[in-house]
Amino acid sequence: MGLRNRNNLTAEQFYFVTTTVRKHANVFVNSDYCDILINNIKYYQKKYEFIILGYVIMPSHFHWIVKTEPKTGTISDIMRDIKKYTAWDVLEKLEKEKPEMLQVFRKEVKPGQKRQFWIHRFDDQVIRNNKMFWTKLKYIHNNPVKAGLVERSIDYKYSSARNYMKQDHSVIFVDTTWGGVEIL
Repeated sequence: MGLRNRNNLTAEQFYFVTTTVRKHANVFVNSDYCDILINNIKYYQKKYEFIILGYVIMPSHFHWIVKTEPKTGTISDIMRDIKKYTAWDVLEKLEKEKPEMLQVFRKEVKPGQKRQFWIHRFDDQVIRNNKMFWTKLKYIHNNPVKAGLVERSIDYKYSSARNYMKQDHSVIFVDTTWGGVEIL
């Protein structure tokens, strides 16, 4: 699948990214599956040296704002590896614990492919300035509230709202200092 002009963005560093589970399956309602995604993010964070500026893991998708280091990995490299290895780990766990759910990932898969966890593409937008950063961060933090998962964003475990409002980095470290830095 094409890169949708991502080759033109090799010098860009700040992105708002969304990726979705196939058929919007609610896999990330269980903390074990959220932890698989978090652990893969942490692993590739070391490899690609990116900085997380905001995130939320919703039942069927996740959003994040990330600052990449183009010399060590593009947004495409990062998302390819996180999606690939998270899919393997989640599908392996589903096979053991919830084999009936695997049907969602087996139907209508490309020839030669046994199953597909994520939709093929991910959506990304270059963060061009502070206003856009804060708009996307507020959107991320409000997502669990809007979905009716919690009443207050700070109460949602898998969201950087906790990092920003409580300085709680127990799930994953989020660099909360970038909010006041001019993004060019």
